[in-house]
Amino acid sequence: MRCLGGGGGGGGRSRRAGHPPPPASSSAPVPAPSGSGEENEECDGFDRINGENRQRRRDLSRLSECCLPTTSAAASSAASPTINLSGEYMLAVNTSSYKEIWYKIHRHRSEGGEGDSEEVEASDSAETPSSAGLISRVLDPDRASVEETLRGVTPDHLTRLVDDYFQSSEHSSRYCISLRRAVGRAYSLYAPIEELIDLISSADSRRARLTDAQCDRAFDILLQFDRLGNPFPPPSGDTRSFQLMRGRFADLKKQLELRLLKARQRRRLLRRSAQASGACLIISTVSLAVTGVFLATHALVVLMAGPSFLLGGCLPTRDSPARPRRRTRRDMAQLDAASRGAYALNTDLDTIERLVARLHANVESDRELVRLGLESGGRDQQQHLIVEVARQLRRNLYTFLRQLEDLEEHICLFLAAVNRARSLLLRQIQQRRPPP
Repeated sequence: MRCLGGGGGGGGRSRRAGHPPPPASSSAPVPAPSGSGEENEECDGFDRINGENRQRRRDLSRLSECCLPTTSAAASSAASPTINLSGEYMLAVNTSSYKEIWYKIHRHRSEGGEGDSEEVEASDSAETPSSAGLISRVLDPDRASVEETLRGVTPDHLTRLVDDYFQSSEHSSRYCISLRRAVGRAYSLYAPIEELIDLISSADSRRARLTDAQCDRAFDILLQFDRLGNPFPPPSGDTRSFQLMRGRFADLKKQLELRLLKARQRRRLLRRSAQASGACLIISTVSLAVTGVFLATHALVVLMAGPSFLLGGCLPTRDSPARPRRRTRRDMAQLDAASRGAYALNTDLDTIERLVARLHANVESDRELVRLGLESGGRDQQQHLIVEVARQLRRNLYTFLRQLEDLEEHICLFLAAVNRARSLLLRQIQQRRPPP
C-alpha cells in the first residue's frame, strides 16, 4: 500500500504537513516506494485516525496546484508587456501625417522636381528653387509662421533655443530631402543592373552562352554603373552633420526637461499653497464661530468685519494659485510632449545615419565587384566573369532594394516627427506671448 498517492516517505511527510508536492524537476533525490510493513502500518494508522483531516488537506493541495501558474501561463504573462515593434512600426507608417509627407515628396518628384541633373547633383548647402519649394510644402508650420510668432515674444534663453531648434529642424529636413534624392539616384543606378540580371537569367535558363552582342551590352552596363559613382555620401564626411544635428536636439531635450522640472516644482508649490488656503479657510471659519459665541453682543460687527479681515488673505482671488495650476498643467503637458518629440527626432537621425552608412558600403562593395568584371582579359574569361558578377549582384539586389525602402520610410517618419515637434513648440511660444 502506498501512503498518500504512492509517494516516498519524504513525500508523505510533506503532504501531511499541508504543503503541495515538490515539482518533478526538483533536484532532491526521489526515494524508492516504501515497502516495509512498519511504514505501511504507520500510514494506515494515520489514515484511520486522521482520515477526514487528510481528505481536507488533499483538497487544499489540489486547489493550491490549480492556483499555481503553469509554465505556459508564466511565459504568456511575461511576454504580455513586450512591445510589438513591427506592429508599432506599421501603425506609424499608416498614420495620416506619414501618408501626407509621402504624397508631397512623391508628387514633387512626379511633377519633375528631381528631373534636372544639375539640381540633383547640387550640394546640400546650396538651396535650389525646387528644394526650397519642397521644404515650404513639407514643413508645417513653415518658416514664415515661425518668424512671425517669434517676433512677438520677449527674447530669453528658451526662445533662443527654440529658434535654434527651428533652424536645425529645417536644415535636417532639407538634408533628409537630399537623401531622398539619393534614393532616387540609387534606383536609377540599379535599373540597368536589373536588365543585366534578366539577361543572365535567360541565358542560364537556356543553358547557353552569351552572344557577342549580349556580352557587349553587359559590359556597357557595368561600365556605366562604375562611372556614375555612389549616390550616398561617405560616412566620414556625413558623420559631422549628423552629430551636429543630434547635438542640437539633445540640447533642446535637456533644456525642455529642465523647464519641465521647474514646472513640476511650481505645480507642487501651487498645490501646497491651495492646501494652505483651504486650511486657512477652515481655521477662519472656526475662529468666527468661536468669536460669535464669546462676542454675542457684537455678532453683527464680527460677521461684517471678520470675513473681510480673516479671509482676505486666505480665499483664492484672481492672483491666487487656483488659475495658475491649470495653466501649469497645460504647460507641463506641452513641455513633456516637446521633450519626447526631441528624443524621437534624435533617435530617428541615428537610424537614418546607420541606414545611409550601410547603403554606401553596399554600393561600394558592388562597385568593387563590377570593377572585377571590367578588368578581365580575353573574351571567354570576360564572359565568365561578367556572368559571375551578375549572379552575385542578383544575390545582393533584393537586400539593397529593401534597405532603400527602409531609408525612404524613415525619412518620411522623421519629417512627420519634425512637424509634430515644431507644432508643439510653436504652440508653447504662442501661449507665452503677451496679450495685445
